[in-house]
Amino acid sequence: MSESGPITIAVDAMGGDHGPSVTVAAALDFLERSSDVRILLVGQIDAVQAALRKAKAAHVLSGDAPRLRVVEAPEVVGMDEDIRTAIRTKKRSSMRIAIDLVKSGEAHACVSAGNTGALMGTAKFVLKTLPGIDRPAICAVLPSRKGAVYALDLGANAECEPEHLLQFAIMGAMLASAVEGNPNPSVGLLNIGSEDIKGNESVKKAAELIKQSHLNFHGNVEGTDIYKGTTDVVVCDGFVGNVMLKTSEGLAKMLGDFLKEEYTRSLTSKLAALISAPIIRRFRNRVDHRRYNGAALLGLKGVVVKSHGSADSYAFRKALERAESEVRHGLLARITEEIERLHRRGLLTPAAAVAGDAT
Repeated sequence: MSESGPITIAVDAMGGDHGPSVTVAAALDFLERSSDVRILLVGQIDAVQAALRKAKAAHVLSGDAPRLRVVEAPEVVGMDEDIRTAIRTKKRSSMRIAIDLVKSGEAHACVSAGNTGALMGTAKFVLKTLPGIDRPAICAVLPSRKGAVYALDLGANAECEPEHLLQFAIMGAMLASAVEGNPNPSVGLLNIGSEDIKGNESVKKAAELIKQSHLNFHGNVEGTDIYKGTTDVVVCDGFVGNVMLKTSEGLAKMLGDFLKEEYTRSLTSKLAALISAPIIRRFRNRVDHRRYNGAALLGLKGVVVKSHGSADSYAFRKALERAESEVRHGLLARITEEIERLHRRGLLTPAAAVAGDAT
């Protein structure tokens, strides 16, 4: 069911490479653009309030129903913090308290730019998984020639059973459907070839399971299909997905550096850059990774969005917008309904069907 009233988002204000200097600025920008949203800034009081004073944001903290409130969290989870340490010894961290606020119902969603492993581990420990979901997955939006493609899993699960890939397909399709307004998004299974005989046994079995579901299954897709936009959703295990994502990021940076080098090589090149400046700006906007910031941690009993650790305020605002959209479109209910439907049809094993309650 969609959320029609005010939405409250808990922000891990201390997470990421830049902390409050980015998260506070992004939250204030987000509030200016979204009238029906409230923000809970979770972090160390002095640091958060200093950022608010610098932004001259006293007006959002005043009134009978302030749209922004600061929640104290004395501890911070480091970007290189061990997952077990974060869960066991950092119970008063900004990350943990932000997730706790979702658990208690005080917030509809949590957004953090902190340590990915710690965020996933803590969120799974606190929120648990939805009924019928064995493992949460990281889903990000990538640019393609046809708009955008939802890719998962991007690193949470290095090894997966066929049932897990089916669950990822369901969650990715429900997310694409909810956010993009596409009632029947196409799903592709990332493989080493498009033919049915290609791939390992796990991928082949996953393809059979997805075919039997009522998802719009395109079949196997290759790496080149991701940016062609062959399908709306691309499914793979976390090992393959993370390698694919990091390779793509490295390639994009290399091409950007090459372009800059060529345009600054000589006076003639600089003049050419000046003339073609409008084209360069449009190109940069199309491939600007900041527009797609905010990876959904799908499969949890709560909306959690992971921002890139190096995000600036524009990119972090996009992660906040993504969290709002997931809540607004009732993503959790959509995933739950689809899992229940497939369970009734016998496409999910009993172990998978009850994993959410047993986790």
